[in-house]
Amino acid sequence: MPALPSVAVVILNWNGRSFLEQFLPSVCRSTYRNLELYVADNASTDDSVAFLRAHYPQIKIILNNENNGFAGGYNAALQHVKADIYVLLNQDVEVEPGWIEPVVAQMQRDHHIAACQPKLRAFYDKGEFEYAGAAGGWMDILGYTFCRGRILYTTEVDEGQYDDEQDIFWATGAALFIRASCFHEMHGFDADFFAHMEEVDLCWRLKRAGYRICYCPESVVYHVGGGSLPQGNPRKLYLNFRNNLMMLWKNLHPADRWIVLFQRFFLDVLAAVKSLVAGKPADMRAVYRAYRHYWKWRRTYDRSKYPLPEKKLLELSGVFHGIMIWRYYFLNRKTFRTLEK
Repeated sequence: MPALPSVAVVILNWNGRSFLEQFLPSVCRSTYRNLELYVADNASTDDSVAFLRAHYPQIKIILNNENNGFAGGYNAALQHVKADIYVLLNQDVEVEPGWIEPVVAQMQRDHHIAACQPKLRAFYDKGEFEYAGAAGGWMDILGYTFCRGRILYTTEVDEGQYDDEQDIFWATGAALFIRASCFHEMHGFDADFFAHMEEVDLCWRLKRAGYRICYCPESVVYHVGGGSLPQGNPRKLYLNFRNNLMMLWKNLHPADRWIVLFQRFFLDVLAAVKSLVAGKPADMRAVYRAYRHYWKWRRTYDRSKYPLPEKKLLELSGVFHGIMIWRYYFLNRKTFRTLEK
């Protein structure tokens, strides 16, 4: 009988003492037999580390020297973790005892699966999908991201409608299973992103390299969400706009790049004007700052940093062959199953 792959659950923590106290007990009840638990602390200023040392001596602690966000924090921490499969788990996630086994089994059936995610439900409404990942991440032809079970801010009740294993475009960073060899082959997350969309960028690069990204419905976890930056925060809006533009510039096929980015610029200007009219000038400024920093970044970006095959977006699985926001706002298609009708 082949040996079980070694799995390391790595929780990136920043000032999350209350989350650790609430959610670590469920993680410690995990039943996978070849498992190690880590908390990577991103230079917290609360008593997170003291709490861990006092109450969880079995958990290994990695101390990052500074807070380099989700992307840089994990890049630094995972240099110190040896395992076949990393599980990058948010500090605000509750898990069930057998949550690891079905995902590992799915990944072991096909070694072309580089990354996989469980089903994400909302912690405060456990019958409903959660924003950050729901039943797997998708992307439309203009680079807008959404999920099976969550389109924009509309989440669905889980009625078993997405209980099939499926190739997806991106797996959520809230509970990301990824082969350690694949993570390091891609040189990890792009630290320029700091936080937000770095997992989408990494999954896109993995797909360009010929790997699969998958969803495992047999594993269910419960995510609070918004633990670092809540929805509606201008800082979050800025990072989402900026990082999405950076990701598109990096990964789009040259034949698609200019037409997609031109259309996105037009739509993003409309979004900024809409924010101003709605009395949210901070949101408009966030979009402006995102574009200003994106153009500055683009002038210095070295495309040879990721020498991967160029693949057209429509050649990849998990891509919706239409414009999601058009269907959502103008055709009233609020759920994944109605999006293509």
